[in-house]
Amino acid sequence: MTTPQSLIIRNGLIADGTGTKPYIGDIKIVDGIIQQVGTVTGTATEEIDAKGLLVTPGFVDIHTHYDGQVTWSNKVASSSQLGVTTVVMGNCGIGFAPCNPEHRQVMMKLMEGVEDIPGVVLDEGLPWNWRTFPEYLDALEARQYDADIATQVGHAPLRIHVMGDRGAAREVATEAESLEMARLAAEAVQAGALGFTTSRTILHKSSDGHHTPTLGAAESELTTIAKGLGAIGQGVLQLVSDFDDTDNEFAMLRRIVEASGRPLSLTLLQHEHLPQRWRRVMEHMHAATDAGLQMKAQVGARPVALLLSFSLTICPFSQLSSYDALAKLPLAEKLERLKDPALRAKIVAEEHTEVMFKRRVANFENLYPLGDPPEYEPKPEDSIAGLAKRAGVNPTEYAYDYLLQNEGKAILYRPLYNYAEQNLDVLREMLLDRDTVPGLSDGGAHYGFICDASFPTYLLTHWARDRSRGEKIPLETLVKWQTHDTAATVGLNDRGLLRPGYKGDVNVIDFENLKLHAPKIVHDLPANGRRLGQVAEGYRATIVAGVVTYRDGVSTGNLPGKLIRGAQVAQTVAQVAQAVAA
Repeated sequence: MTTPQSLIIRNGLIADGTGTKPYIGDIKIVDGIIQQVGTVTGTATEEIDAKGLLVTPGFVDIHTHYDGQVTWSNKVASSSQLGVTTVVMGNCGIGFAPCNPEHRQVMMKLMEGVEDIPGVVLDEGLPWNWRTFPEYLDALEARQYDADIATQVGHAPLRIHVMGDRGAAREVATEAESLEMARLAAEAVQAGALGFTTSRTILHKSSDGHHTPTLGAAESELTTIAKGLGAIGQGVLQLVSDFDDTDNEFAMLRRIVEASGRPLSLTLLQHEHLPQRWRRVMEHMHAATDAGLQMKAQVGARPVALLLSFSLTICPFSQLSSYDALAKLPLAEKLERLKDPALRAKIVAEEHTEVMFKRRVANFENLYPLGDPPEYEPKPEDSIAGLAKRAGVNPTEYAYDYLLQNEGKAILYRPLYNYAEQNLDVLREMLLDRDTVPGLSDGGAHYGFICDASFPTYLLTHWARDRSRGEKIPLETLVKWQTHDTAATVGLNDRGLLRPGYKGDVNVIDFENLKLHAPKIVHDLPANGRRLGQVAEGYRATIVAGVVTYRDGVSTGNLPGKLIRGAQVAQTVAQVAQAVAA
């Protein structure tokens, strides 16, 4: 008979995930399950003194893209380093299963283009020891991690698996093909996928320039697949859409949810050129949820933003011929060339020919030095345009010289979404809406120009403690959103609360000193691939299933994380009592 593994966390300020005021208390975890909360007597295998520290459930991040990384790495970084104890992958309709050998290159190019994961990394890193989705889950289940992982089946791999080149070319699926996709989606969910995801945004393209196979998929195809999940009574739906035709697009989604009976979540963003359109989306959502349909909008904790640097994938001078001639050089060599006054003058004199790219990447009125610690709600006067004006120089020259700093690793911050008014008031309004949950971190993706795996940390530090440009949000509310509410959105009802019977996933945080550092380039991918990583100070301990995975930001080497198969429920009080008696 083995001795139960136990952990007691004493004297912490417990924000338990319910949204109630934090209180001082203890927590006892036995064999991965919370056994007691309140005043705990006796001893345990390990104890943590949390006096003066905040104790929360582990964060549940429901929008990530670690689908490839978890096949070659035991660390779900950067999320697992930032208080996240559960990640949900397979969002936005992409993934690597089901996939036959002849379709592997297509799937890797799609992931490379949509999520900026280098093809060479995928080519070397993916073991491809699966073809079907159940086999993919088996491959993940054979591994151990520093956080729990759950996945969803993507529409793009389903389409290509069933339709081949016709699916990649976005041709209309026949009824038989739609039924086969529905069968495979149901098979995936029955094997342990949390649900089905799709993408309807024009921004998602493969690395060879083709639109995502799911763009413009017919309502009949989507309805058939969703009804496949409805027939087994399992699984959630997730999508991203441009909502260009907001009324008709949402009406279609409502019909799909009505026909399938399955819950749906979608990406909610404020676009610069149509800053009020998100309100129309939410009007439709409120009407749908008032009618009893299960829908949620996923909202970021801060702007969805690009990070621009001479050392990263793009910068304000990308797509200028003189700069692009150097773009693939090793950084040291590229910097030497960029320091040449003649080349500098040539590059800053060139003009972008693509209007959209210039508006997004070289918009100096909404482009800011990131700094360390990073400033994610910068003031208009601190834009490159504002700083250049005060310095009496051209904004293009100011940006160029700034990016030469720190050996070419200085970063500029370009908020693309949720920052039309150059503050986060609109995002606060989104977060407080009754039908939203935090999401969209994209952890595990966009290795060279986005680093948002820190969304859950920022949600707490900025909105409860640091915000100076507007109203804050109570800490206990934020904790509830990022733990209980995110978990419930995808059916993981065994976690997200610090109560007996729930999974023993916990953060012990020095909240007053919790601080994000600026993203930095790390080389820990296959083929020595590069990604942006981010760490924080203040996480005194992160605990997965009662086992400490990080202590003061340093990995303990413990790997209690595992694949989650399907929706989950917490243990009952009776089951906890029975376990105690045993």
